[in-house]
Amino acid sequence: MWFGKSVEAILKELKVNPVIGLPAAEAQEKLAQYGPNKLKGKPQKNLLELFVAQLQDMLIYVLFGAAVITLAVGEWVDTIIILFVVFLNAAIGVIQENKAEKALEALEKMTTPRALVRRDEKIVEINSEDLVVGDIVILNAGSYVPADLRLIESANLQIEESALTGESVPTEKDAKAVFADPRTPLGDQANMAFMSTLVTYGRGEGIVVATAMETQIGMIAKILDAEGDSLTPLQKRLEELGKTLGYIAMGITALIFLIAVVQGRPLFEMFLTAISLAVAAIPEGLPAIVAIVLALGVTRMSKINAIVRKLPAVETLGCVSIICSDKTGTLTQNKMTVVEYYTAGGMVAVPHDGEGLAPANPDAAELMKTLVLCSDATYENGEGTGDPTEVALVVLGAKHELTRKALTTAHKRLDEKPFDSDRKLMSTLNQEGTRYRVHTKGALDNILRLATTALVNGQVVPLTQALKDDYLKMAEQMSDRALRVLGAAFKDADAPVPAADMETNLTVIGLVGMIDPPRLEVKDSIANAKRAGITPVMITGDHKNTAVAIAKELGIASSMSESITGSELDQLSDEAFRERSRNLRVFARVSPEHKVKIVQAFQSHGNIVSMTGDGVNDAPSLKIADIGVAMGITGTDVSKGASDMILTDDNFTTIVHAIEEGRNIYNNIKKSVIFLLSCNLGEVVAIFCAVLFSWPLPLLATQILWINLVTDSFPAIALGIDPGDKDVMRKKPRDPKESFFAHGAGARAVIGGVLIGILTLLAFYLGLAEYGYSLSADDIPDHVMTNARTMAFVVLAGTQLFFSLSMRSLHKPLIKLGVFSNLYLLGAIAIGLILQLGVISIPLFANAFKVQNLPVHDWGLVLALSAVPLVLNEISKLFMKEPE
Repeated sequence: MWFGKSVEAILKELKVNPVIGLPAAEAQEKLAQYGPNKLKGKPQKNLLELFVAQLQDMLIYVLFGAAVITLAVGEWVDTIIILFVVFLNAAIGVIQENKAEKALEALEKMTTPRALVRRDEKIVEINSEDLVVGDIVILNAGSYVPADLRLIESANLQIEESALTGESVPTEKDAKAVFADPRTPLGDQANMAFMSTLVTYGRGEGIVVATAMETQIGMIAKILDAEGDSLTPLQKRLEELGKTLGYIAMGITALIFLIAVVQGRPLFEMFLTAISLAVAAIPEGLPAIVAIVLALGVTRMSKINAIVRKLPAVETLGCVSIICSDKTGTLTQNKMTVVEYYTAGGMVAVPHDGEGLAPANPDAAELMKTLVLCSDATYENGEGTGDPTEVALVVLGAKHELTRKALTTAHKRLDEKPFDSDRKLMSTLNQEGTRYRVHTKGALDNILRLATTALVNGQVVPLTQALKDDYLKMAEQMSDRALRVLGAAFKDADAPVPAADMETNLTVIGLVGMIDPPRLEVKDSIANAKRAGITPVMITGDHKNTAVAIAKELGIASSMSESITGSELDQLSDEAFRERSRNLRVFARVSPEHKVKIVQAFQSHGNIVSMTGDGVNDAPSLKIADIGVAMGITGTDVSKGASDMILTDDNFTTIVHAIEEGRNIYNNIKKSVIFLLSCNLGEVVAIFCAVLFSWPLPLLATQILWINLVTDSFPAIALGIDPGDKDVMRKKPRDPKESFFAHGAGARAVIGGVLIGILTLLAFYLGLAEYGYSLSADDIPDHVMTNARTMAFVVLAGTQLFFSLSMRSLHKPLIKLGVFSNLYLLGAIAIGLILQLGVISIPLFANAFKVQNLPVHDWGLVLALSAVPLVLNEISKLFMKEPE
């Protein structure tokens, strides 16, 4: 155990001179031998494995069966078409899965940290993936720890390890410490620094003792990789649909044979008919169309800063009823900001975006000067590094033309007394002209206890009880508004003051109130979420008062009674907590371990829960949530790996936009599925009625396949990319158990399908009647049969194409949606009609599909029949009420 060995022993064991560092040549050898310092996920499947995985679906199995049967009876054209669709679907799935992985890899490259190392006696900056065991790493405030290190030097070093331990307070580090107990917890290993944690204060040096999967984070990653994946609601529905259609196809085939035996028809002819019906019952293009719609949805979502790692998770977003969100950085700006300050001259509000401001009075200038000089953070070109609180203080100075660079140049720091949790103070000794000044910042009550004077209107006066009460009253007012309060004081001296004497006889200057302000756009997003029946919930490690104040401002909570702390949660039984969770909107002072409990409590009430997280310890809750959302900027590699979706901007608003997109994508998939099933039902009705009543077959298997695979596919895809319903976020979340055929969709599919089937038979009848034949006539000539089948073929295609316009909404009339609001669909209908015209008029295709060109008067008839389902469907919508 590295934490149990002295610095000297470790340097000797790893054969490294800390002054020189590793030779570059040795580092390269180790990198080649042990590999990059990068967390490994599950082994990536090769293209063949990805391809085979796409074929493991019930609907695909049924299609394979149909292909084998068609091949067995010599209908090899049908076999080729079916197999083409199956492999096209698989290829699309492979391409999209590859795209998602590539997007994730690009994100990982963006977020790969750099590391400062000493090699060959030079300090160089390298990619953290190039680190090897034995490298000497230099740590400064604001830098991420790039590997597991045994510290060899530390100066006031503090590291925030919440990503690993869940502890939000930075841990103080001591390179000289040695821990003999091999069971020393991670959080107590003060001589170690762990990969993906953040240096918030001080500086240090460490020697790399573990990289990649051998780090503490790597060990957690191994556990996560061992977990299996579960199906999302969409996958389950499509699997069930595939099974149902498969059973229907088998049932129809068996029934046809039974009828054939009873009617005494030729068995081989009926076998071909059965294949036609089986082909008609199964929408062959469905898997490919669903994959295309999902893929296009994922592409759209990437443009709104949401990278979806698992394609079907897009649909799950539409069911989300609870959004559990971190406060810091997601609901807030993750930038501590001073919003007001107080001196004896009065309270002053600080504009959020102010620049070139002037201090309100001389006391305010001294207040800011002390706060900036007593900070280690930096702020240049709009970027801050270091402790967030100190960054806020330095920014305050910069807004008032008191930059840290200028102040530290004029008032050189000579000594310091670092902050510690007992004193809750930090002090520095700086030059003040020919004299010296101690600058102190920290907890106001501690400063008041150590102070004897106060700065009032530029004069140092005795600190009276009245002045003390005044300062405390202002601090209390700030605290009531959930502001974090910091006091400031100074002490002048003629000679350098030793650290032990710095914090005595201080002069109080004033205090500042700061907060991590809410993101400007989040309030509207929360209102939108609530209108959509989604409950936003805040989860934070921050104090209860601060959390509730932000929650009230954003509209998440309305009172303190809707909040609970982690310690209060621990005191409740699981059952009591589940019951109370119904009314909770703010969870404060919680650790990542509590998140799993919170998710399960909400899920126990039938909610679909989205959970955000950025730390390693958030990974279990991200896994257990229905949608795990990782942060792209602040998130660790492990949290990203455990998530379903990654926010590249760490913004709550993006989650709400992603839910809206998810709802629209599901609705579009539903439109496509209902449309395809209506079309297929029409084909089944036409064929089945013909068989049942001993009529000639109005359609051949190749004609049905052409319509299913070509004519139907373009409108189905166009429906899949239909513009989003503007009112989709005014409806309640969809029940994940809700059927595809809920809210009248099933009835619409059946009515539409039956109508299409009847109109197809009517066209077939009219085609025969033109030549004086009826449906029950014997010995119909081939040219008459070809004419009738051509009319049935064109009407079947036409009714389906026009019917697709009505399928854009189950309840809203087309006029209300806008006829030209989906130009892709109009284009798809035009392509479908052109292809249909081409098939019957180009001799090569006409002979292959056994059809012929139609005279002008027949075209008028078939087009009129084709428009009937669209007209009737639009009229029925006028009398229908839209579901909530």
